[in-house]
Amino acid sequence: QVQLVESGGGVVQAGGSLRLSCAASGGTFGNYVMAWFRQAPGKEREFVGTTNWSGSSTHYADSVKGRFTISRDNAKNTVYLQMDSLKPEDTAVYYCAAGRSYTQVIAWGQGTQVTVSS
Repeated sequence: QVQLVESGGGVVQAGGSLRLSCAASGGTFGNYVMAWFRQAPGKEREFVGTTNWSGSSTHYADSVKGRFTISRDNAKNTVYLQMDSLKPEDTAVYYCAAGRSYTQVIAWGQGTQVTVSS
């Protein structure tokens, strides 16, 4: 079973950037669709974006399109979430996920906190 560990969260001012990483182990990373989700306080977990097994195709939620970029390095078993032009409403715990698609998740990371100050 694949295991996922996120890193890279922190506190950043509005307009700034952060890059999250998600390292996978225990499975064949290249077989999985990878995705990022987030959960803000008092809200349900929501989809952020996803990439296919090779990284050649990505899809994003409208709320982050044009500001966030997902990439993956299959040689390093790692997926990244580059977040630019951050807004206070991006504040959340960010989770990476692996599965057959972003709607068929089989593994979740533990989450990493991102706080955007105004």
